[in-house]
Amino acid sequence: MEKPQIVAYVKTYCGWSNGVRAVLKKYELPYEEKDIIQNPAFRWEMEQKSGQPLSPCVEVNGTMLADISGEELEEYLVSNKLVEASTAGTDVPLNAPCPPEQHEAPNVAFRR
Repeated sequence: MEKPQIVAYVKTYCGWSNGVRAVLKKYELPYEEKDIIQNPAFRWEMEQKSGQPLSPCVEVNGTMLADISGEELEEYLVSNKLVEASTAGTDVPLNAPCPPEQHEAPNVAFRR
């Protein structure tokens, strides 16, 4: 099975971003990580490609999956036959929010 081309627009520290990373690790999928906190240009790029400001967003073979959790990413990959379903566990939850204090910080523009 050929590995899909993946670009993940994620935050440095975020429950949902960690869930996306965990799924990609679980299936040993190579990907390009674009941290939208460390590089504001990646945030702008993500918003232009996805049409919205929420993260994480994952582009798989040119298809943008906007505001997605690890669970949703795994479901997409399996249902589109890009990976074979696995019962292997992950070291973090696949659908967990960011800590409340992250959302309460000034100038936070994202839900995820």
